[in-house]
Amino acid sequence: MKFETHQNGVQATCLWSRRAARLPIAKISVVLLLLILFGGSTIALADAVSELASFSIFDKVDLAQLAKSDVKTAHGPPMSNPRFLAVQSCYVSPGTPAQLIAALRRWDPTRHRELKVFLHSDLPSSPTAANFEKLKNAPNSGPVRALVADTQKLSPELQISQVEAKKVSPGSAGGGGAMPASVVTFWTEVLLSRTKSFVSGGTSAQPPYDHSGKAIRASDELNGLLREQGKIQRQFSGLLGATGIGRGAGSLTPALYWELLDVDDRGVVTLGADYSRAGEGGTYQTADVLYYASGGYYVALTLYQMWPVTVEGKPSILVWRGDMISAPSLADLHGVERLGSESVMMKQISKAVTLFRRDTSGSR
Repeated sequence: MKFETHQNGVQATCLWSRRAARLPIAKISVVLLLLILFGGSTIALADAVSELASFSIFDKVDLAQLAKSDVKTAHGPPMSNPRFLAVQSCYVSPGTPAQLIAALRRWDPTRHRELKVFLHSDLPSSPTAANFEKLKNAPNSGPVRALVADTQKLSPELQISQVEAKKVSPGSAGGGGAMPASVVTFWTEVLLSRTKSFVSGGTSAQPPYDHSGKAIRASDELNGLLREQGKIQRQFSGLLGATGIGRGAGSLTPALYWELLDVDDRGVVTLGADYSRAGEGGTYQTADVLYYASGGYYVALTLYQMWPVTVEGKPSILVWRGDMISAPSLADLHGVERLGSESVMMKQISKAVTLFRRDTSGSR
């Protein structure tokens, strides 16, 4: 994430850029696709707009105008925890949910350098060290070199546990790529272990970030973000209750992935999970959580609500998304600086959605 408004602020690069345009790239089951395609008639426009207004910041939306305009973004509700930040957005996309999901599954954010996603890889439910071999192909860039240096000197900025910190080999080298073999091995072990913990026990099973100070736990951060947005929490309670977000492993099977990003001009490895569920009348909800990050932010969560609608006689989708994040550097922002950070974040989301639409305009 790269917020240019303050030198100590969270900087909004790829975190929101990547997630802004990308709904889950999960493997959609045949049953789910059938539910989306044949789960009921198109929901009435008034019902979709009314439901949107019931839980979001958008109390008045003209679907016909929204369909002709760029993504609409807004500041989220104020939150008492200074390291929390939220932004909401909505837009209308042509086609059906099935077509939109198919387009999003084909879209590759690593193709766009401006999104600053260096590496992306999906993960199976039972991963092995081989699933993280792409770390060997990390680019020889400033952010990656910064991650290597932070790892080798065991920087206090690294978000790892005390147990994980003991496995670092300070100052070691070796290997032919930008990331030395010892660093690749260290992060492979961290990411593999944390993925397995998430699969078996959700975010509640994640080790804390406690190697250099007060323990920060992923579940506490996620639950805090949701508690401060009660309407959104209630709207998504059914979906969230079946996931491993802020709790133990849920009944839904997530689509897992890991990435190497550029956050604040420093390389960050992160772990994510996508959950999806179809609802009545062809509606659709999804949750995309980044439950681990080696630096930059503690956790991030993006929720989506999709309604099939008809606009000017054409099948369309009304999409709402809510982005929320917990990041240590946000606590240092106040007043105008904080509002500026939110504004830049909204612009990043709008820009990335526009990029996705441009890339896929001919595929639907």
